[in-house]
Amino acid sequence: MRYLFFVLTLWLPLSLHAEEKLNVVTSFSILADLAQQVGGDRIELTNLVDADADAHVYEPSPDDAKALLRADLIVANGLGFEPWLERLLASSEPAGERINASAGVVPLMLEEDGEQVPDPHAWQSLTNAEIYVRNITKALVQLDPDHREGYEARRNAYLARLHALLKRADAQIASLPSSQRKVVTSHDAFGYLGQAWQLEFLAPQGLSTHDEPSAAEVAALIRQLRSDGVRAVFVENIRDPRLIEQIAEEAGATVGGTLYSDALASEGPASTYLGMFEHNLDTLMAALKR
Repeated sequence: MRYLFFVLTLWLPLSLHAEEKLNVVTSFSILADLAQQVGGDRIELTNLVDADADAHVYEPSPDDAKALLRADLIVANGLGFEPWLERLLASSEPAGERINASAGVVPLMLEEDGEQVPDPHAWQSLTNAEIYVRNITKALVQLDPDHREGYEARRNAYLARLHALLKRADAQIASLPSSQRKVVTSHDAFGYLGQAWQLEFLAPQGLSTHDEPSAAEVAALIRQLRSDGVRAVFVENIRDPRLIEQIAEEAGATVGGTLYSDALASEGPASTYLGMFEHNLDTLMAALKR
């Protein structure tokens, strides 16, 4: 009996080791949530750019390079969103699989500094978010095929919630008249949401928060808001609100609340992707229907 107990105590750690989790690294908080929703307890997740932080201006650390070297899977957004990650990958040369969660998205093309570039903020469309989820699921299944059923079951359950939110958004936004569909935000991060529901988003900054608007550009935006009677002006969780507050005051508009653009909230309902989208939808509708 003592011999059997000794054998079992030796065998148990080996059995647990055989069920070792996948090391997954995500570039920013929205991808972290999507990966966790699909991966569940089968993954060990490390995220680089935290909630409420701005991925456009992120400076990677030595710990980030170490995390990449340990990774079985690296999940990036792609579409030019993380140039700092491309440099980090080139310098550290990790052996793990790398995917762009946006692969398969039809990008919006916008002009930046005289060039046509893809808008990287594709997650602002729920339809595109489904593409992200399917890409993440496919990558996890390829790396860990023995647990395919679990990954796919979590994917399907998550997409059922996403489709329900999409149906609700379609119904709510369809009720808005054309005269109440203009929105001002800090930077140009909501193009895909605008495309999906025929909303027009205006912003003093371009696709990246690196871009600082000139005084002439801000003045032109204020004139446009006055002439068009725009009533919805929003700050973003990743940006200093003072410029938007100044624009709203000079244009005679009201700040309608905070929208989550490039990062989840660090706590509360908007700390998950679906919670973030629902918060943005409710905040937009409350302001636009005034």
